[in-house]
Parts: sequence; structure tokens; C-alpha cells
Amino acid sequence: MTTLLHFASLNSISHFISNRLGETKIGQQILLPKASELNAVLDDFKALGAKFVLLGIPEDIGPRANLGRGGSTDGWNAFLSRFLNLQQNAFIRSEEIGLLGHIITDDLQQQSADLDLTNEDELATIRDLVSKLDERVTTVIKAIGERGLMPIVIGGGHNNAYGILRGMSEANNKPMAAINLDPHTDFRNLEGRHSGNGFSYAASENYLSHYFSLGMHELKNSAANIKSLNQHHFPYVSYQQIYVRREMTFAQAIDDALCYLRDCHAPVGIELDVDAISFMPASAYTNVGVELTDAQFYVHSIAQLPQASYLHLAEGAPCQHPAGMEAGTSDVGQGTAALVCSFIQSKQDIGE
Repeated sequence: MTTLLHFASLNSISHFISNRLGETKIGQQILLPKASELNAVLDDFKALGAKFVLLGIPEDIGPRANLGRGGSTDGWNAFLSRFLNLQQNAFIRSEEIGLLGHIITDDLQQQSADLDLTNEDELATIRDLVSKLDERVTTVIKAIGERGLMPIVIGGGHNNAYGILRGMSEANNKPMAAINLDPHTDFRNLEGRHSGNGFSYAASENYLSHYFSLGMHELKNSAANIKSLNQHHFPYVSYQQIYVRREMTFAQAIDDALCYLRDCHAPVGIELDVDAISFMPASAYTNVGVELTDAQFYVHSIAQLPQASYLHLAEGAPCQHPAGMEAGTSDVGQGTAALVCSFIQSKQDIGE
């Protein structure tokens, strides 16, 4: 079990935290592992009053297996650099947050590094590596979910939605529901695992019973993807319906999603591909997306559901910023930290 994870420690996070006299940062208050085995760490977190568990997945084999761009390996550290430096005060209870660490992916990354993805056999190889990552994600998420803790998963590709849904489904002994703010439905064919088919695989294996696609782009999804959604009776509201044709507001689209999710009587996963956000450095960078403030409102609103049980922020890729890595790290770090705070504060009823 230990080989699955690199556990967080004071030594591993201290360089992210800027100490200032008279201030307490979240990184100075957050719970850290004291044991060296997953179940023991999670039991300690639970006993200490934790409700949330932060988990990183530093990989980009999923997006590359989908013939996309890399860089999502660095989303986790970008997040930590900003989140851990936020102020601990009356607006957040940091003592309810456990920082678990990140899933070990170095071996899979190395095996994928020199593959020629124009070669069918080597493309099949990287997709097999994604399946191996699925098993690691499933194991860790299942252990978190079995203790009634809420995973907050940062970094890597959207391929990891499958392992999260599977792990939470197995922990709850029932299929999951999910909502995904994303220009792509990620409901591609079952052609080997990659970042574009996490939800279709989860649905095909009965880990996902209800799925709402929010902000999907009408011209960035194939006819086959949309047909498959319709066959599963999974609803969607498109970006064009909200922002181009103005058939409804973003808030009204979220209300529709809330009605659907309330009626499904299943635990709900909140999914967000950061390439939905305009100018956010991501595996599929866009300047035609939603505002970060809308994305925060989305996370806050869905988290209000009592059955909302996890948050997953995928595809942040600092190296894809037009101005370079430093600017990308800043933008991805600030954006993901803001979204995580929106989830935690909503669940803690801050401001209610």
C-alpha cells in the first residue's frame, strides 16, 4: 500500500509556505500524515476531525494517450504553492483538512516518455499505462471514501475521473452521480483508457449511473459522443445555450443540474476540467470559456448538495501558459486554490 503514495510531510511542504510574523497560514494548520501506511494515516485524520483529504496526481499520460498535450504533471505543485499560503482565519477551518500527498506516477511517466504515439502499438502501450494508474487511483480513493472523508483531487488528466468514480462507488457500494463543467463530455469510445473516456468507461462498468455535462461545446464533441450520452439518457447544457444563444443563464443551468442530481439519490462527484476556464493554462488551453468566478460559483452551488462527496480539478498544465512556466504556475495555482476553497467553504457553511 505504501508504494502507491508519496505522503506529505512538513519537510515536503515547508518550501511552499512564506512565514510572516503574526499570521497563520493554512499550510501551518493543515493535518499531515504521521503514519507511513494509508489506512493508518486516514484513520488518524478521521480521529482528529478531518472531513477533507487533499490528494495530488502528478501525471500527463492520460492527456497524451488521448493525443493531447502534456504538462498536467505540474498542476499539483502549482496548487500547493498557492493554497498552503492562504490565511488561516474564521473563514476556513483548516484543521478539518488532511493533506495526504500524491500518488506515485514516476514509473508510469518514465515508461511513457519515449513512446511514438503515431504508432498503434505504442499508443496501446500508453493506454495500458493509464489503466495501471486507474488501479492506483481506485485503491486510494476507495480507502478515503470508506471512512466518509471527502477527496479533493488535484492534477493530472481527466482520465482520473474513472478511478475516482470507481473508488467512491466501491466505497459506497452503489453507482455514483457526477456533474462535469467541461467543454468536452469525455464520453469517447471504449478504445483503451485515456483522458477523453473516463466517464464512458465508468458508465459502462456501472460505477456511474447519472451524469450531467455542463458547458459542453457543441462543436468540440463528436456525433458519436453526443449519441452515446443520449443513449444513456445523460443530460447536458451547452456553452452555446448559455453564452451564445442566451437561452438560459449560467445560474439557471446550474439549477437544472441541481434538480437532476437531487432526484438521482446517489453520491455526487463534482468534476471540473480547468480547460473550461478562459485563459487557464491547461492541456487544452482556451480563450473561449467560462470565467473563473463562474467556475467558483459552480463548485460552491453543487457542493451545497448534502450528497456532494468529492471535488476533482483536472488538466491544469502550467507549461501551457503563453508567457511561460512561472506565469502558468501562478495562474493554475491561484485558480485551483480558489476552486478548492469554494468547495471547502461551501461544505463548512462559511457565510451561510
